[in-house]
This record gives sequence, C-alpha cells and structure tokens, in this order.
Amino acid sequence: MAFNLKKVLKALLLSSSQPLAIKDIQAAFTRFHEQGSLLLTADNETVAAVVPGEEPKMAEPAVDANEPAEVIAEAPEDAELYHDVPSLVTATQIREVIDEIAAELRAADDGLLLIEGSNGYRLVTHPRFARWVRILRAEPPPLKLSQSSVETLAIVAYRQPVTRGEIETIRGVSAEAGVNKLLERELIYVVGRADLPGRPIQYGTTDKFLEFVGVKSLDELPASDVLSTRQIDEWLTNAMNPSKLGDTDMGLSDEQLPLESAAAPSGDSPAQT
Repeated sequence: MAFNLKKVLKALLLSSSQPLAIKDIQAAFTRFHEQGSLLLTADNETVAAVVPGEEPKMAEPAVDANEPAEVIAEAPEDAELYHDVPSLVTATQIREVIDEIAAELRAADDGLLLIEGSNGYRLVTHPRFARWVRILRAEPPPLKLSQSSVETLAIVAYRQPVTRGEIETIRGVSAEAGVNKLLERELIYVVGRADLPGRPIQYGTTDKFLEFVGVKSLDELPASDVLSTRQIDEWLTNAMNPSKLGDTDMGLSDEQLPLESAAAPSGDSPAQT
C-alpha cells in the first residue's frame, strides 16, 4: 500500500493548535527518517524496530510480559502511514495536497475550512458558526471598528513604521483614541522610536492585522490608486515643514513702489512746469 500523504497532513493539521508552515511539515518528515519508528505487533507481543527503507527486524520479547513496552504500537494496517515514506517531500507536493484538502472541506460544507495565513496553514471553523463558538466560550459579539479607527489603521498599514504625529498630519485630527483602540485590539504594535526630535514612538501592523484583512503578507494589500508612497512622503514632509508664503503665493503683485513716491509726503503733488 502506497504512503498516503493526504491522511498524514490531515492528522498534522488537526493536531496543531498553531498555524502549520510547510517547513514544519518537512521537518517532521526529516525527524521521521532520522529517528525511525518502533512497531509493536499484536500477534506475538514482540517489538519490531522499523528503519525507513529496510525490512522490519524482530526484537527479543519483553522480559516481563506485565511490564508495558516503552514503544508506540502501530497496527499492521497503518502501512500507508509509516511504510515507504518518501525521504523528500517538496513544498510543491505539500501545497498540492493542502489545496486538495481545502477543496474537499469546502465541498463537504461541514463547517471547517483550511486557510493559509502569514505563519502557515490551519483548520478553522466557518464564519457562519461564529455565534455558536462565542456561546461556547461565553464571549461577547465582536465590536466593529469605527470609521476613525479604520482610517488610522489604513495609514499605519501603508505608512509603517509611522508616528502618531504623522497620522494626525494626514488625518488632520487627533489620533490618540484611534491608536489606543488599535493597540487594544492587537492590530498594531510599537515598532520602535523614530530618529526625530523627541524620539516619537512608531507603530506597525501585527500578524493579527493580516488575519483581520484576510491577506498573508503586506505585499498583498491593494495598491493605492491616489498617491504613491513617494508622493505621500513628499506631502508629509511639506505638511510638517511648511515653507513661508510670499506675496506672489498669496496672489499679490510683487512690483516695487518708486522711491520718490514712497518718500513724498501725503497731499504733496509733483511740481508743475
């Protein structure tokens, strides 16, 4: 019986409470071949050491039949899981099988989905079961972000690392409440301090933000249709360091008055010839 990669991947996904990256799966196969596995046959209660690529070697029976064998017993029917395990499972093979599992779950419509996040793959419940999950966990319904918080979050996402002063310059209003709300929701975090006077705090988005908007990386965010990053940088620089306006900028004439006219007292008129 051929090795069944799909069944193994399903088991690994179900056993992990954290996102499972492709490198984690490949590391499991590497450890399997490094360590081998131990097989306890049910017929004669003897232990067989299984080394990948070799025939099972029967070991001596346990000295005391009442003592539990310090091995993990694998039934003979598990050959599709532990025999003929390939020494190399490529990332492409894993992705192809993962896609098959995801398609099967969507087609079954049993309430489970397989999604890929920034840290790997994981099984999740379908959003339509969210109310039942909240009831089980005794959690309140999620609160929607206000328009102000959404605008602040968008600025952080596209401008990060960004200071609160830069956010307020772009929005034209105080950003303290919006920043605090996003920090509370763990959608943004403190990245560090800017190399500016006063060393203001800089903010960036978290992995939870990626899950919130449904992307795997910041590169998947839609491009701005209005201003490029360079244009925003220039606009921010000009907004935070405004240049002095002259008469021409204000629409006034820059012509100089003649000195004679400027020096002549009011009411005097030029001499008649």
